[in-house]
Amino acid sequence: MSKAIGFIPLRKNSKGIPGKNKKKLLGRPLFSWVLSEALFSDLDQVFIFTDDEDIMAYVNANYSWSSKVSCIKRSAENASDTASTEDAILEFCETSRVDFDVFCMLQATSPLTRRSDINAALDMLQNKDLDAVLSVVRTHRFIWSEDGKSLNYDYKNRPRRQDFEGLLMENGAVYCTTKSALTSSKNRLSGKIGTIEMPENTLVEIDSETDWQLVEQLIISSFKSSKKLERITHLVLDVDGVFTDGQVTYSADGELSKVFDIRDGMGLEIIRQHGVQVIVMTSENSQVVASRMKKLKIEHVFLGVKDKYAFLENFCKEHKLSPGEIAYMGDDVNDLANMLRVGWSISPANATRMVSYHADLVLKSSSAQGAIREATEFIMNYNLRFNDL
Repeated sequence: MSKAIGFIPLRKNSKGIPGKNKKKLLGRPLFSWVLSEALFSDLDQVFIFTDDEDIMAYVNANYSWSSKVSCIKRSAENASDTASTEDAILEFCETSRVDFDVFCMLQATSPLTRRSDINAALDMLQNKDLDAVLSVVRTHRFIWSEDGKSLNYDYKNRPRRQDFEGLLMENGAVYCTTKSALTSSKNRLSGKIGTIEMPENTLVEIDSETDWQLVEQLIISSFKSSKKLERITHLVLDVDGVFTDGQVTYSADGELSKVFDIRDGMGLEIIRQHGVQVIVMTSENSQVVASRMKKLKIEHVFLGVKDKYAFLENFCKEHKLSPGEIAYMGDDVNDLANMLRVGWSISPANATRMVSYHADLVLKSSSAQGAIREATEFIMNYNLRFNDL
């Protein structure tokens, strides 16, 4: 069986948006959107090729649950504004000595790329006797040249949209090629080339603040339109701002205490008796939290999780869960991607404005003042509708 690798080139510097690749998009670094899709795709390995030490440290610290991902240092020369992507590809092939049969380049500036798009490109390349495959978008726009000539239609016989096949435009998201084609041509595309179509909204590549804002709304819309409501079997909880009021006391030796609500603990005990499993996931690595969760006898406790979205996706994969079976309670932007994805998103009354705006349910209670207890009562009442199904 052929070995397919993913290649994600990232530069530290960006002129349009400073630090673009690690800037947070809906609470996640931009590059993590395509990285997680690559990890859940049919690719055998995924390589982050970057000159940014912060990105390398983030990946090494936060994706240990996957054996697929590795980081390789990119030279400053091939990370400059004048270097081409082909320069980076060739440097990777020459210096990494990674063995592969299929090379798949993915662009972080296309965060709407899905694992199904990656898999479609791999399947086409391997089953259609092709040398390369790229992703495209079908556009029904009429194209003109600078000298006033229509290029893809007859303006004297303007077609209706439903009668117009349109034009395929490269969207810069996915490029796959065989090793032999890449080696001989030294280009991501060569020989016999095929195309896979992606949705029209994936035509946007992030290169400006306007692109950023547009893509953010496209992701939100995509998540909300794909929500499915099912019986809730799992409740995922953040800690700071959900269990606690977000405040913490410190001494010279570090963290001293956080405030928890006893009523929340009782609510979690009752909801588990009703068959709903509880998962606690926090970006902080706190002994105070670990001790409290042990006291509450919560089995699934994950501390120090920075990319909560990818981590929860992996948990769902391992436990064969669908997003619709999950209720997620969070209060800040690093919870937002998961909240948009799951069946029910819940926020305390004192959550940040952006989270409250997108939450399916905003509770009357604030964090550390009965919010979790209120959420558990809602879930138990909600699940009653499935008793006769």
